[in-house]
Amino acid sequence: MNAPSPVKFTLVIASVILCWAYSPIGVHIGLHSYSPGQLALLRFLIASVLMGAVALVLGIGRPRLRDMPWLLVLGFFGVFLHHTSLNYGQQWVTAAASSVLAQSAPLFSVLIAAFCLKERVSLWRWGCVLLGLLGVLVVIWGDQGLGEIDPRGLLILLAAASWSVYFVIQKHCAHRYSLLTLACYMVWSGTLMLCVNLPGLPTAVVRAPLVENLAVLVLGVFPSALAYLAWGFVLKHVDVSRASVAMYLIPPVAMGMAATLLGEHVALQVVLGGVIVLASVAAISLEGRWRSGAQAERTQAVAVEVLGDEGVAKVQRGR
Repeated sequence: MNAPSPVKFTLVIASVILCWAYSPIGVHIGLHSYSPGQLALLRFLIASVLMGAVALVLGIGRPRLRDMPWLLVLGFFGVFLHHTSLNYGQQWVTAAASSVLAQSAPLFSVLIAAFCLKERVSLWRWGCVLLGLLGVLVVIWGDQGLGEIDPRGLLILLAAASWSVYFVIQKHCAHRYSLLTLACYMVWSGTLMLCVNLPGLPTAVVRAPLVENLAVLVLGVFPSALAYLAWGFVLKHVDVSRASVAMYLIPPVAMGMAATLLGEHVALQVVLGGVIVLASVAAISLEGRWRSGAQAERTQAVAVEVLGDEGVAKVQRGR
């Protein structure tokens, strides 16, 4: 596989960041005319049609019967629960704060690993989780004030937790299906579940202003469909840990878009809380890299001890 040019690769990553940074802005606009459930359904009906066209052109694998329950669970956590919670929560939280809270998913991944998967979690990661939760409190304080926050706004944290569960399940299926195949079945199954919000949607579409319908159209085409395809392209050329660094740029870009397009005033505390949350998430990622590097060094040391320097060199030449 030929590596893309640096310019092309940078443009693809930039497009992903812009698409996902727009998501809370588009949701904020769409909620003026649609209920949270209707907005999620309309957004993913558009995405499903687009993903279907892409699947016809590029081709995707057929799901095995035994994997169907897993694909449905992917759709539930990755689309239905995540976006329903996100839309409901954003009724009481600004788009800027929502963009930060939604990036807290890795913190919940640590909690899932500890309490659900019974994995051993290091003190470093526990410290990162506590630091991240402190950042969440700072964001809430800056956005609404600790005494004024509506508990329903915390549904955005449920959306982040559901996204963490989605990634855990995706790893279970990733060795059997391509990223495009998984993305298509996730979108389609999640959209099917969202159809419980269908009553009243056609009337809402007719009554909504053109500007708000265009905002939802952009939500369905770019963050919900094309961004997943572009992200799959990125992951073909770099590993997940390196690519995920770009995701740290989503909240600041979303804050700039919210201030420009929505006229939101982004409080200094929200920015500070965002820095704390993203620093904790980055620290979790760094620990994974340190562990991988240390494991590689130990493996090399054992190989040298068993085979000697010449033996290791022969093995490396034979690869």
